[in-house]
Amino acid sequence: MSSTGCTLPEDLRRYYLDAMGIQLWQPRDTMELQPAVDEIPVDKEIIDSTGIDETPLTADRTGVDVTQPDWERLERAVVSCVKCELHRSRTQTVFGTGDRHADLLIIGEAPGRDEDLQGEPFVGRAGQLLNAMLLAIGFKREQVYIANILKCRPPNNRDPRVEEAAACSPYLQAQIELIRPKVILALGRIAAHNLLNTEEKVGALRGHRHSYAGVPLIVSYHPAYLLRSPLEKRKSWQDLKIVKALLK
Repeated sequence: MSSTGCTLPEDLRRYYLDAMGIQLWQPRDTMELQPAVDEIPVDKEIIDSTGIDETPLTADRTGVDVTQPDWERLERAVVSCVKCELHRSRTQTVFGTGDRHADLLIIGEAPGRDEDLQGEPFVGRAGQLLNAMLLAIGFKREQVYIANILKCRPPNNRDPRVEEAAACSPYLQAQIELIRPKVILALGRIAAHNLLNTEEKVGALRGHRHSYAGVPLIVSYHPAYLLRSPLEKRKSWQDLKIVKALLK
């Protein structure tokens, strides 16, 4: 597994917290600035709680033989995939990016226009915010692995259909088996619903420790949603603090 992150100079840390909308305050008896949100405790019960799904991944469950993992073979399968109609409209597949031995796996919903053009998840404004969120807890983008529920862009950025998510599911499950992360961070409603097999709202799912195939899973808001609703960034910071605590 990779290391648990990078150490940021305090001025950079403040910059990235500010990008997330986290308020900073200055104590009366010192000139050192600290993020006020750091005073929010991480609930130890969340860290220690038992997840809802402790079943390990198997070849039968994924539909892909992961008993002998092979990144190259898996990536070739994704590039040539025609399992659903999305292959007809895609520019290219979006496989995933980052450290293939990462402790932290981040899963979003589906590629957008920029991702479809560049072949990489979480680019554009949402990707920039995600990068800031990661740096705020001491991780560079290349130190985590980032993937999506879907490998192809749905037309007009509509929600993934059930059959599309089902077609892509074996690829994502094989990636999880290959990476063997310590923590999964599910960003947004689509990722949370597909990974946890639920229809609960993100607001109800966040703040709890879930589990996917025995891996602790934390739900938080999608960066695209945070761009539209900046007041929710404080809640996302709480979620990131739980992720950081789990990784420790």
